[in-house]
Amino acid sequence: MTLHVLPRTAPSPAHRLHTLLAWIARFREERRQRDALLSLSDYELRDIGITRYDAVTEAQKSLWR
Repeated sequence: MTLHVLPRTAPSPAHRLHTLLAWIARFREERRQRDALLSLSDYELRDIGITRYDAVTEAQKSLWR
């Protein structure tokens, strides 16, 4: 059995733009979620099983993680 490897082509500009826009959307959504987490009361945080310290630690993570 012979495998034929096709040459790899560079992604099209439309594909690169789509990838960039998807990354920006994910970045914004993660930031929104972390802001929402910080806005919860201590009672609400306890209700979902995390402490204020946990919420602050999560919110301070860089968006690359």
